[in-house]
Amino acid sequence: MPFLQRLSRLLLARGPKLVDLDQGHIVVPGLSDAHAHIIETGYMMQLPLVGCNSAEEVVQRVKSYVLSHPEVQSNHSEWIEGMGWDQTRWPGEKFPTAADFDREPILRNRLISLSRVDGHAKWVSSSVLEVIGDLPDDVEGGLVVRDRAGKPTGVFLDRAMKLIPAPKWTQEQMGAFFERGLTSIHDADSQLHFIEFYMRRAEEGTLPVRILWLETFEDEGLRPLWKLNLRAIKIFVDGIYFTFNSNMGSWGGAMIEPGIIRIQPSKLKDMVVEFWKNGWQVNIHCVGDRANREVLDIYEHILWRPRIEHAQILTQEDIERMGKLGVIPSVQPTHVTTEMWYAEDRLGERAKGAFPFQSLLRASTVKVLPLGSDMPVESINPLYGFYAAITRLSVDGRSPHGHNGWFSEQRLTRHQALKGMTLDPAYASFSEDELGSITPGKKADFVVLDKDIMTITPLEILHTNVVATVIDGSVVYGKL
Repeated sequence: MPFLQRLSRLLLARGPKLVDLDQGHIVVPGLSDAHAHIIETGYMMQLPLVGCNSAEEVVQRVKSYVLSHPEVQSNHSEWIEGMGWDQTRWPGEKFPTAADFDREPILRNRLISLSRVDGHAKWVSSSVLEVIGDLPDDVEGGLVVRDRAGKPTGVFLDRAMKLIPAPKWTQEQMGAFFERGLTSIHDADSQLHFIEFYMRRAEEGTLPVRILWLETFEDEGLRPLWKLNLRAIKIFVDGIYFTFNSNMGSWGGAMIEPGIIRIQPSKLKDMVVEFWKNGWQVNIHCVGDRANREVLDIYEHILWRPRIEHAQILTQEDIERMGKLGVIPSVQPTHVTTEMWYAEDRLGERAKGAFPFQSLLRASTVKVLPLGSDMPVESINPLYGFYAAITRLSVDGRSPHGHNGWFSEQRLTRHQALKGMTLDPAYASFSEDELGSITPGKKADFVVLDKDIMTITPLEILHTNVVATVIDGSVVYGKL
């Protein structure tokens, strides 16, 4: 008997661990962010500009950054980079200029490059303009903003940002930027040096989350590694229409009325077909209704789970067509609650086709709608996205259409929203047999929350905390 008792204790010690959760706590499948910018989220943290209500406030924040970093203050050759400004929050909604930096003596003759909150524009200093020198009159897929005399103002849009000679991030910088997040993330703009960084972390076994796919134009020498799945490319077709400036007219998102098309349809079709033939999943950034329509024309002949990233503004005809073609719309609920305050002013009647989540699900033959955050454009907190998806309300419970939410018929149910953050992203990345649900045979990825988000009031969701995050059966955050 003593031997059997010792054997029983030994077997129990080696067996599964039984955890009794506190009352009210729940377990949900591992939460996935279907569209995020991991490295950029860390990048923003070095000089965050979110929440600034004027260009002057941004300038003062940059000044404070310089004063608090002696190594920067003493070295005028050091690049100062930050992210998060948004001129639509400022009086007059005008773009800033390089001259704004020159008004502050400590910022003169410094190399400053600040990314807009959505990453589709950069604002640089006069010193950067001097380093660049002569600029082209036209940039395919982009724009150098100029004043009435034709002089560059210091703002570069979309592909024109490539003209800015800021230094590439080092492996050490990217390591500092990398933050722990959800159980899995679809990285939405991985450049080759980002991928090299991810691969190094994967080879070391130090990648803290699953990177289910990385979008890239390069495929040579890349291979799947632990927690790293590289099988998709991303193509930018348009920008982001909500960065409209009243002095310029519409730019950014490619609308049926003119906007920026970054790649012409004939060239885009050749690229898409070539990637598809070589076994890559194609993910295309489309915001405006024109961009969505032209990409759907190309997707008529693509059968391998093609995706459209954002799918923000669509006609009813194209919503139906997207569903019939089995195209996967990857959407971001918190964009709704940010942009609903000015969308109708800028879109008019077409606002009814903006962020049509419920319509997209109804039209879909596969009933899949993966949800993401687009962090750092929006909050990294996945529960903010869950709340926005089911309410279409701001965090204080408001919307332009009242307390029922902006175009409330497009709200998702809680079940739809949770599926959009678990099983749908898995399907969108060909991982549904391994991830997305707590099912025998799948990987043990799950999250413990201190409140039941499926039953509590919507506002309580915003105050729900993560007790533990588990990946592959191991606790990577919190404790159990």
